[in-house]
Amino acid sequence: MATANRNLSEYNTEDIPNGADFKIGIVVSEWNEKITFNLLKGAKQALIENGVSEDNIDVRFVPGTFELPLGCQFMCEKGNVDGIVAIGVVIQGETKHFDFVCEGATQGIKDVNLKYNTPVSFCVLTDNNEQQSIDRSGGKHGNKGIECAIACMKMIAFKKSI
Repeated sequence: MATANRNLSEYNTEDIPNGADFKIGIVVSEWNEKITFNLLKGAKQALIENGVSEDNIDVRFVPGTFELPLGCQFMCEKGNVDGIVAIGVVIQGETKHFDFVCEGATQGIKDVNLKYNTPVSFCVLTDNNEQQSIDRSGGKHGNKGIECAIACMKMIAFKKSI
């Protein structure tokens, strides 16, 4: 398992670009809010700690993970963000619904990245049970929101460097 004995929140601040000029959107699924709101907290913390002004962080909410791509697309069309962190969680159930939501969110977020030439960081947990999600949203494996916020900042800096 890739996250076994690993804290996802650890990073070297010297490797992170200064986000003072970055405008970041965050689109958060309201479904499984106990988990997604912890991911949001981690993402905002990482952005602010690395220079992004709280005034330059635009947080919006959508009903569920399946709606994340459209929410991100709306933000891209508005044109006032350099990058977006898409936050959601899908927990395996007894039906194939898990597969359809995960596939739709994954492909949709990838499509928004490419269509709008805007970094959209994939902060969607796809776990087998709620405990795995808790472990990755501020638990023993850290907070995936932090990791995804950092990835978004790095991709924005990469784009600006070209």
